[in-house]
Amino acid sequence: MKKNSIIVLALMVTAGCSSKSAVTPDQVTPDQVTTNQATPLAVPSLPSGYGFDQWQTGPLGDAFFEFDSSTLSTEAQEQLKQNGIWLESNALKKALVEGHCDERGTSEYNLALGDRRATSVKEFLVRYGVAPSRLETVSFGEERPFAAGHNEESWSKNRRAHFVQK
Repeated sequence: MKKNSIIVLALMVTAGCSSKSAVTPDQVTPDQVTTNQATPLAVPSLPSGYGFDQWQTGPLGDAFFEFDSSTLSTEAQEQLKQNGIWLESNALKKALVEGHCDERGTSEYNLALGDRRATSVKEFLVRYGVAPSRLETVSFGEERPFAAGHNEESWSKNRRAHFVQK
């Protein structure tokens, strides 16, 4: 009786397996790659005045910048303090700080500006008490906009330091 139960269980398990063969990364072309675009969740600790709740994901809110600037506004500093509190209470977590820009300016200039923005945010958080080893920075310049429009409303959403929890 036990032997028959084991055979039936084995058949049930294997019947649920997919018949598709595995695809290796070298078999995928760039036009086949898609990203997982889940609906962002609102973060309650956003700075007031921005109104970008729909763009925030996860427990770490973004810091937004003025045109052609890497200086942290009062609102950005308040958001970064909230991020610092979260990082302090989640000591095993790390974060990647992505520097982003709007579409104006050359690609080279925007990469440099995005780097200054990410570095400015990292330096603020380090002064706040977050260990530098827990924060990485990268600049994407204008290459990964939140908003696709070509006006100030969209540009202001794209001038940011975005956090990716690691």
